[in-house]
Amino acid sequence: MNDAPGRTSAQRVAIAVFSRAPIPGEAKTRLIPLLGPEAAADLQSLLIARAVGTAVAAEVGPVTLWCAPHCEHAVFATTRDAFHVELVAQRGTDLGARMFDAFEQLCRRGPTLIIGTDCPALTSADLRAAAEALTQSDDAVLKPAEDGGYVLIGLRYPVRSLFHAIPWGDDSVMTITRERLRGAGLRWRELSTSWDVDRPADLERLDASGLLENRRQSLVAATHGKESRIVPRSASSWPNRQ
Repeated sequence: MNDAPGRTSAQRVAIAVFSRAPIPGEAKTRLIPLLGPEAAADLQSLLIARAVGTAVAAEVGPVTLWCAPHCEHAVFATTRDAFHVELVAQRGTDLGARMFDAFEQLCRRGPTLIIGTDCPALTSADLRAAAEALTQSDDAVLKPAEDGGYVLIGLRYPVRSLFHAIPWGDDSVMTITRERLRGAGLRWRELSTSWDVDRPADLERLDASGLLENRRQSLVAATHGKESRIVPRSASSWPNRQ
């Protein structure tokens, strides 16, 4: 588990990276018709590595990788070893319950951010800005997604209403979350809206961004050059998307 060097305990903000295992046929299912199950799982592997690397580079506090359905997948182990993070099994009947459980555990030690792996455009600067919001006057911080959800949520303490009976995956998630924040009387900050990789149209944007190539090279180097199918050589090795 990574602690932020040179920062006081009052400034430390935990980051939990939420991810499903890159299992062919179960990962990135909306992209399977275009990529096929194996390449969709490969993409998920790269996104996991980028998200964890971004969180570690932010240097705001300890980073943990919260795994589903369990922590036993080889990619989780590779990521743990490459970035020196702790693996934690997600617990709960749906995404909301699992996130609330993580906040309940981590907020005992201080403010906490949760991010997913679907937003390669998320930067360490974004995470530092979110952490700053929580260590100043805000109870919560969010980074909305273009599809109506959010790619980051941070809290100073757990708030169950933000995660109960939310239609996850629907374009109303951010709207409902704002209503719940108002209802709870919380002060919150919103960062700039970003995009995630979930649908076939998102792949062209990902290709144009070039965001994953450096992370692929870093992961390959961290695993002593033992490149495998779960770390493809480049985005150009995926099927043509036109």
